[in-house]
Parts: sequence; structure tokens; C-alpha cells
Amino acid sequence: MLKSVLSKLYIVWVLFVFTFFMLLLLPGIILPGFFGQRARSVTFFFMKTWSWIFSKLNFIPYQMVNRDKIKKGKAYIYLSNHTSFLDLPGIAMTIRGQFRPLAKKELLKLPVFGWITRVCCVVVDRSSNESRRKSMQNLKDVLQLGINILIFPEGTQNRTQEPLQPFFDGAFRIAIETQQPIMPMVVIGAGRLMPPKKFFIQPGKIKIVMGDEIDTTGLQLSDVDQLKEKVKNVMLQLLQTHSGI
Repeated sequence: MLKSVLSKLYIVWVLFVFTFFMLLLLPGIILPGFFGQRARSVTFFFMKTWSWIFSKLNFIPYQMVNRDKIKKGKAYIYLSNHTSFLDLPGIAMTIRGQFRPLAKKELLKLPVFGWITRVCCVVVDRSSNESRRKSMQNLKDVLQLGINILIFPEGTQNRTQEPLQPFFDGAFRIAIETQQPIMPMVVIGAGRLMPPKKFFIQPGKIKIVMGDEIDTTGLQLSDVDQLKEKVKNVMLQLLQTHSGI
């Protein structure tokens, strides 16, 4: 009985922290978006600040492993698994500088968070071929500016018992067409603390583990499947090696 009450109180506390500090920092997150892509570095300063506060006040520490593999001043295509909404605060704190996640249009409907998605993300309507084409071009344009992008190659949160779902081709086509390096990363423990599609959350540690960057120089579009398999194997190895929390 006591455990159930404490669990509910904790959920209320998490919702309060999420909402209060998001609203408090909202001007710093939203307003820089009116001054161009590069000005959004201010947006991501506030997003990282919010992520740090969320982590500390909710007793969800994020352990960043091998973060030194990220070279300062270099734009990467970050590819990560996706198991929970708790993935994003840790990823935001781990990536150096600003980045643009690829986000589904359904997020635009969420109160407050929809505004942030519009400013921080490249939005795609996955039911529209034209929207997918435009979002891929927008991601390429962001990379040309020297800004990182973030893609979940599984396309959505993993609700299966498998460590990874099948990957879509989009991220790998972008990597080859832009000749930009891929930075594989995995989030471990988030799905246990906040499972997909469940109104449940508990405190605990989450790991964000970086792999070695994967060079795409000289690759052709005919190499998409080979590159996709290589990245997936790297991420599976990271999950297996660092699964102990």
C-alpha cells in the first residue's frame, strides 16, 4: 500500500518538475528560433539545462560513457535506439552543441511540447512521401551548416522484446549522400524506468553509451544495406557490453 502511494506521489512530482521548469525556460527555448538556425544554439543551451534539472530533481542520473569519442566542432549523424521518453534528456546532455532530431508530426499536438518540437526538430509526416522527402532534405541542409542531426533508425519506440527493431534506410542514405560520419549511440535502462505506452515512471540510473564514429567517405547508395548492417551490429555490441546498470 505504502509503495503504491509513494509511486503515485513520485509520478505527480515528475509531472510537476517536467511542466514547471519547461514553462520557466520556455522563452529561452522558443525565442531563439526566430533568429535562424545558428541562433538555436541558445535554444539547446536551455534544453540541456532543462534536461539537467529534470535528471537531478527526479533522481534519474544519466551516466555518459565514452563521451570523449565526440570530437568538438564536428557535425555527426547521431543514430540511437529508442525505448522511452526518458531517452531524450540524456541524449540532449550527451551530444555536444546543438542538434536537430527527426520527429514525427504527432508530437506537434502535445501541449507546450508541440511548440518545442516545431523549433528544435525536423518534423516528418510518415504517411506522406512528399513530407518524408522534404524532411530528408531539411536534415541534409542542417548538416551543411555544421549542425548535428539525431535519427532513431527504428522509426519509433521499441515495444518488442528484441534489443533493436529493423532499421529504416533514410538515415543511411543521408549519411552516404552527405558523406558525413555516423555516431552510433545506445540508451540503456530508460525503458525499464518508463516503459512505452505505460503511465509509470520510477527513479534509477540510465546509461548513454557512445560508439566509435563510422566514416562514410567514398560510400555509394548501393552500400546502404551494408552500412545499415554495420551500424546495427555496433549498436547491438554496445547494448550487450554495457547492459549492466
